[in-house]
Amino acid sequence: MGSVASDYLAPPPYATPRPRLWTPAFVTVATVSLVYFLGLGVLLPVLPRYVHGPLRGGTFEVGLVFGSFSVTALLLRPWVGRLGDERGRRLLIVAGTAVFGLSVLGYAVALSIPTMILMRLLAGAGEALFFVGAASAVADIAPVERRGEAVSLFSLTLWAGLGIGPFIGEALLGQDRFMIVWLVTAGLMAVTLVLAWRIPGTRPEEATVGDARRLIHPAAVMPGVVLLASVWGYAGYVSLVTLYALELGLQGSRLLFGLFSAVVLMVRSLGARIPDRFGAGLTARAALIGSMIGLTTIAVVRSPFGLFTGTVVFALGQALAFPALMTLAVNAAPPPERGLAVATFTAFLDLAFGMGPIVLGLIAAGLGYRGTFLSAAIVAAAGFLVLVRFIGPDRAA
Repeated sequence: MGSVASDYLAPPPYATPRPRLWTPAFVTVATVSLVYFLGLGVLLPVLPRYVHGPLRGGTFEVGLVFGSFSVTALLLRPWVGRLGDERGRRLLIVAGTAVFGLSVLGYAVALSIPTMILMRLLAGAGEALFFVGAASAVADIAPVERRGEAVSLFSLTLWAGLGIGPFIGEALLGQDRFMIVWLVTAGLMAVTLVLAWRIPGTRPEEATVGDARRLIHPAAVMPGVVLLASVWGYAGYVSLVTLYALELGLQGSRLLFGLFSAVVLMVRSLGARIPDRFGAGLTARAALIGSMIGLTTIAVVRSPFGLFTGTVVFALGQALAFPALMTLAVNAAPPPERGLAVATFTAFLDLAFGMGPIVLGLIAAGLGYRGTFLSAAIVAAAGFLVLVRFIGPDRAA
């Protein structure tokens, strides 16, 4: 019987020639994801201003609104993963898009922070459904020896949306035209919903599904813990960097979001095969180191130069982290439990985005933005130590 580390690191059997990845099913899932995440990107620079402006909230309230999104997502993911294994992925994608779209329409009547939190809780439920469905569909469609590459390419849709969306969001916002932003985002969700009907109803080939009582997949726990440490800083970045940029004299954060996403897009497109070629464990280590250096640079060099430079390095780390860690989780899980493994793994994203903005918002209120990003770098360092301890230096590649 192999060790726990070998379960994550054993290379899959490679076939010659390499099997096809760019199938119509894969392209359809990627297109649907791109439109969906474009809608999320539109909201990124607008929500902090809405909470900070019309709703008269401070940094803590901004973090609370952002973090509430992840509460329902975290609670629902275990059941969502099991549902996807039993009923297929398309159901999750369609339902998640519809729920998220309804939540954005609700922003139009969210005239107080408590009401906004309720809408964000609803949005979290939609995100849990959509992301687990889309990520599981990609894992189902991709050949095992190209799964790391498939996850990297799938994640490009997320970063393309989060990179382009903020430019659209700030352009639409203009002089506080929040209603237009909400309506355009809801329209993007409607387009996603139409496209989602074309997704094939993928599910594991095996007829049986794993233990129905299990809601947490053990294969995904260690990669998920490390993911939490990696994404913790990004959760604070997306919720607070807009306000920090304004404090440093910049006119907004769209260039930062665009730069961050451009770096991720470049790494995950040109380097899509990195997790498969160099090993997911080694790739994850490099990712955590990049996150530590980038966050520390943002914290120590308090200037636009430091913010942009740190953003580039931080983005390099984030570009490598998710594909490598998800590959570890999915490869160690049997196909009938793949959806549950994805749900368990991505639940740690919810923990990061749920707790991160709130905790880091409190730190920002007490220690300023520099203390916020420095504390996030310490969390990334802790994740690196967990990864090294769990896998061991001689098995990382």
